[in-house]
Amino acid sequence: MNFKFAFCLKILLLSASLSFAQNVNVVIHGAASIAKTDDNFVCVTLDWWPAEKCDYNQCPWGKAGILNLDLRYGALINAIKAFNPLRIKVGGSLQDNVVYKVGEVSSCPNFMKREDGLFGFSQGCLSMERWDQLNRFFNHTGVKLTFGLNALFGRNESQTEKGLWIGDWQPQNTKDFMQYTISKGYKVDSYEFGNQLSGSGMGAKVDAKQYGKDVIVLKNLVKELYAHPETKPKVIGPGGFYEEKWFNTFLEVSGQGIVDGLTHHIYNLGPGVSDVVNKFRPQLGAWVSESGGALKGGSKDVSRTFADGFWYLDQMGMASTYDQKVFCRQALIGGNYGLLNATTFVPNPDYYGALLWHRLMGSTVLAVTKESDPNLRVYAHCAKKNPGVSLIFINLSKDRSFNITLSNAKPGDAGKPNYEFVGKQNIEEYHLRALTGDIKDDIVCLNDVPMVQADSEDIPAMDPKLVDASTPISIAAQSIAYVTIRDFEAPACV
Repeated sequence: MNFKFAFCLKILLLSASLSFAQNVNVVIHGAASIAKTDDNFVCVTLDWWPAEKCDYNQCPWGKAGILNLDLRYGALINAIKAFNPLRIKVGGSLQDNVVYKVGEVSSCPNFMKREDGLFGFSQGCLSMERWDQLNRFFNHTGVKLTFGLNALFGRNESQTEKGLWIGDWQPQNTKDFMQYTISKGYKVDSYEFGNQLSGSGMGAKVDAKQYGKDVIVLKNLVKELYAHPETKPKVIGPGGFYEEKWFNTFLEVSGQGIVDGLTHHIYNLGPGVSDVVNKFRPQLGAWVSESGGALKGGSKDVSRTFADGFWYLDQMGMASTYDQKVFCRQALIGGNYGLLNATTFVPNPDYYGALLWHRLMGSTVLAVTKESDPNLRVYAHCAKKNPGVSLIFINLSKDRSFNITLSNAKPGDAGKPNYEFVGKQNIEEYHLRALTGDIKDDIVCLNDVPMVQADSEDIPAMDPKLVDASTPISIAAQSIAYVTIRDFEAPACV
């Protein structure tokens, strides 16, 4: 028997013997959906940070930035291909400090440390040679691309208010960049205008009225250059932290039909942005275009470990119930919060949780109710592609397991008892646990099998455990489980 497999199984048996089980009935309200996500809800970012980016006496980015990342590694290629497709957003803090070497731009400087620069760096540059390399890579791996544009080009920092950038956005460099992109036949799903310039901003900010006027310029530019509707990228923004007054003002100035998707960044979730979406109704709804759990590169002791999944997957579950269409994790690679190790490209535990979500959780979100217990989180969606429903269970308890029975809510009459679900087909279960039982482990077990890549650098097989439908679903202490039930009758999923 494989040593790591045996060790994982031993830890599972030990944990089971030390914990006690609580019976919980979960009611799935399958008559109607409560929200809809994009089919490619799971999204990750690629960031501009150079190797010199350091926080808290550590420099975790290495050569994981967009300009330095070695795109030839099989492990990186396979990790992206496994999603088929993976939505990637190219952007981040330095995107508003990037010029594109095309048209009238002749020099192409590298990012350099500079105290008075945006986020402590000088202006950087994306050459068209590097853009060609990136697009060959995106095409080969089947990426669905969102590209973050420089929204500060042509502006100057105010002399009277620190951090405020004033003046009209100058679109010529972006126009030249788009024309080059079109001439090469490169596919861009959406352009995001700026990064963290909303409200109080992060490093820089733009007045809401000015941003609203400038995003109209961008929308008209996209309409002018992209003649065919089927290849025309969407315009999304502002890609910053939500402040109600700022968001309302920019949307009132830009008007309906300009911004296709309303993007915001979160490190906690609240319903406020949903109110704005309901008012202005952007075509693509609201996106979480960046969320990383912890700012400035993530936590070196948590973000790379199994423990981070309790935040990450719970946040995705909450975001989906709030009708967020896309959830972008900062980052695919780089910092401490990358889904892949920045040096070896080996997947961290959150990678496997994200991949299972992408494969199992469909776009139709269902309501669930259960007995109140803050240690158990449950989210339900229609199953992806095939019949049935898929659920994710997150057990935060250190010493308590949960034995789950399911009921189907009776539509139309809250006073009637729910139907207890009795299935005939085997239930498909995917149980995730830390290898050693310590949630700060950086190796995850799926159904007691350690997720460790072989020499081929392929992503390991992620097969379900088939369980008799008459058996309660057991969720071990400090574990995460995806469960798909093919014969659960939910009218919303038909």
